[in-house]
Amino acid sequence: MLGKIFGGSDSSSIEKKEEVNITESNFVPEESLIADHEYIAEYADEYNPAGLAIATPEDKSIYRVIKDRPDFVCMLILIVEFAERGSYYGLYYSLTNFIMRPLPDGSTTGSTSAPNGSAGALGLGLKDANALTTLLQFLAYVAPLFGGWLADAKIGRFKTIMIGVWVGVFSHILFIIAAIPPVIAKGQAALAPTILAILSLAVCTGLIKPNLLPLLLDQLPYRNNVLKRLPTGEIVYVDRDGSIETLTLIFYWSINIGAFLSIATSYSAKRIGFWLAFLVPGLMYVMVVIAMLLIGPKLKKEELNGSILEKFVRIFGVCLKGSPIKRLRNGEFWSYSYPENMAARGEIYENKKKQTPISWTTQEVKDYKSTVTQCLMFLYWVPFNLNDSGLGSTLNAQAGAMTLNGVPNDLFNNFNQITIVVAIPIMDYILYPFLRKHNMMIKNVHKCVIGFLLGALSAMVAAILQNRIYKTSPCGNYATNCDEVSPISAWYEVILYALQALGECFCYTTAYELCYTRAPENAKGLVMSLFLLTTSFSSAISEGVSGALNDPHLTNVFIAMTVIGAFFAFLFLFHYWNLDEVMAKEEAEREASRAASRAEATEIATLAKSVSR
Repeated sequence: MLGKIFGGSDSSSIEKKEEVNITESNFVPEESLIADHEYIAEYADEYNPAGLAIATPEDKSIYRVIKDRPDFVCMLILIVEFAERGSYYGLYYSLTNFIMRPLPDGSTTGSTSAPNGSAGALGLGLKDANALTTLLQFLAYVAPLFGGWLADAKIGRFKTIMIGVWVGVFSHILFIIAAIPPVIAKGQAALAPTILAILSLAVCTGLIKPNLLPLLLDQLPYRNNVLKRLPTGEIVYVDRDGSIETLTLIFYWSINIGAFLSIATSYSAKRIGFWLAFLVPGLMYVMVVIAMLLIGPKLKKEELNGSILEKFVRIFGVCLKGSPIKRLRNGEFWSYSYPENMAARGEIYENKKKQTPISWTTQEVKDYKSTVTQCLMFLYWVPFNLNDSGLGSTLNAQAGAMTLNGVPNDLFNNFNQITIVVAIPIMDYILYPFLRKHNMMIKNVHKCVIGFLLGALSAMVAAILQNRIYKTSPCGNYATNCDEVSPISAWYEVILYALQALGECFCYTTAYELCYTRAPENAKGLVMSLFLLTTSFSSAISEGVSGALNDPHLTNVFIAMTVIGAFFAFLFLFHYWNLDEVMAKEEAEREASRAASRAEATEIATLAKSVSR
């Protein structure tokens, strides 16, 4: 399955020549290779004795394009993401009913046999349920700041993830304890282990989530698009950018395959009880532990380069000297800290008193500028997150006010995952290849705008549904806590969840790619965590407006979010219309810097050899 999705192969699988007929045009004599191509010697093998040539954009139209297939380690990392996210969502989507609704009459486990009834346990109401689920979401996306920094600067991605894995084991045990019948029977006594479980689950997520995708993409064999000679003699274009795009799509696909577990937990809570609804995610989490223990010995060696933050603070301090506002207006804010510009001003030390030499390069300053620009760009995801089921338990409560006919009210959010699982293979197999074939590939900025607009459209559908609920509910504009429900089928909720999911397929997968490709090597986890932080901003906003997330104001809330989502989508298009061109320029500068470093290393090695003689 994964191999088919990638549509390409590495050197071992290429030998089989799967699905591709090699034509005469593919066989290019070695001497006809463009002479001015630069080679990366570290990739040398018996078929490429000089190493692999760094491909140019023009090469893509000359040679057959392939992608790297994920190896066994990549498969295991995808299994980790599948199981970890499955266990998280299996818990998360059951928490609302567990906290909000009281024990059904005659139940000791939280289950109910009423066709339009919902499982419940603590009976704290919508406001407290919103507060606690939003707390989990908020902390789960703030904690990655620490997890990303810890991995980048101190102990590496694998060790950080493993700490998170063991914290997760503790969290799942607490959730199961909180849900067993003797504890539920004590009423709000179950709240203490629930809160502790929520806090530890947030820590677990914070250590795992910002580091797993970078760890996965680090396993790709090449850091550039390269030309590679196969054992057959054919020269192919190994598309690293396409490999990252596809592997990111598969990663996001695996998240949502795992999230299907919430279907099982919804029915488990309604028909059996919360003890089973919380036990099932715990059992699934065992897969995370096993897979991570298998991954450890097989990973590529990690190289720690120290914290980006310390050097960034020093560079930023230089940029703030003189007239920073004037330079900011002139687009010269960051260039002020270029070593050559500092030398031209007579500044040869970072710290004149201590006579500390300048410890950064021009390329590092450019990388930090790109990182800061990228992090500011992430703020555009805040309104999208609010439209993407970001308003606490509001949509869950909306479904509960409609006719369920025996279906759990927290089942419908699973159609978000169903849509993603169906849409991503269509995008990767059909949509993107079709557009590439006809030279109509959607740019990154367009993917984001499409995703944002789909999120705004989902809010519009929610507003229409809420308006109809108010008009048809026996309780009128106070339908959420009404004992009777609106005759409107709750299956209409599928529409808005599907729209949200399609939006994620465009703008979230693109954001993940940007996090990895634009971040410096020693800040990929940190940049990923800064992107995840936007979800916390959304949660904080949701928490702040929670007083308005009640009847009879819900229609107005959804209308406001429709307008806000559409406005920021078009503002993003205006602000980042040339994003792809900027990224291409950044990558060219990085590659030029790498080439200079390699040339310097070669010169030093040559000099060392001559001296030794």
